Amino acid sequence: MKEVLLKTEGLSKSFSSGGVLQHVLKNIDLTLYRGDFTVIMGASGAGKSTLLYALSGMDTPTLGKITFGQEVISDLSSDQLAVFRRRNCGFVFQQIYLMDGMSVMDNVLCAGLLASRDKKALTKRARELFEAVGIEAKLHGKFPTQLSGGEAQRVGIVRALINEPGILFCDEPTGALNSKTGLQVLDTLTGFNKKGQSVVMVTHDMRCARRANRILYLKDGSILGECELGPYVSGDAGRHEKLSAFLQEMGW
Repeated sequence: MKEVLLKTEGLSKSFSSGGVLQHVLKNIDLTLYRGDFTVIMGASGAGKSTLLYALSGMDTPTLGKITFGQEVISDLSSDQLAVFRRRNCGFVFQQIYLMDGMSVMDNVLCAGLLASRDKKALTKRARELFEAVGIEAKLHGKFPTQLSGGEAQRVGIVRALINEPGILFCDEPTGALNSKTGLQVLDTLTGFNKKGQSVVMVTHDMRCARRANRILYLKDGSILGECELGPYVSGDAGRHEKLSAFLQEMGW
């Protein structure tokens, strides 16, 4: 039986816009499991990123309960949530947000030092992660502006993983990359997932979605349906056909 990693009960999020209350997430009950690669899909405005931010503690729900392990994170203060995120979550965004004035290595170490990790141990882990994602040692002292888009995104993945997060949250991580570079980033994420890293990704990209073992489809703030694809196998035509049929059923 799979281990429950994160669970929501009655998760709802509303905003006031021009005096009108907008219900972005509506009473979502969801269970995420350790080791899964879960993709969240849906049309623009469906609430995908809002759900991702709520699950990760980057935003707080209007109503409902979010439990990570044994901890109810929806009850935490903003300061407590910041500590929770540093200890338990990694983030990879479409925009990479590396600090231009710091070297590649320092960008990664900074994330670990903020979580009060030992610098020597962090440096060793950073080098191992850089090797795993194909970032050569000669790039460690470079600045982000000296990297290609794919290299910068892989550095972003290393930074996201430096604190050994329980869950890695990705918001359109290949959205700003060309096809070849995006594929390299997907291969990197898939490789870490195969080693046990839990991943939750928001995407519009079918290539990204095919890497998941579970697809959640959002419509108007609610989960309309889900699809189980099983472990990723490269070149599996049946996988593509199953996903395409599911998305067509959902009206994608």
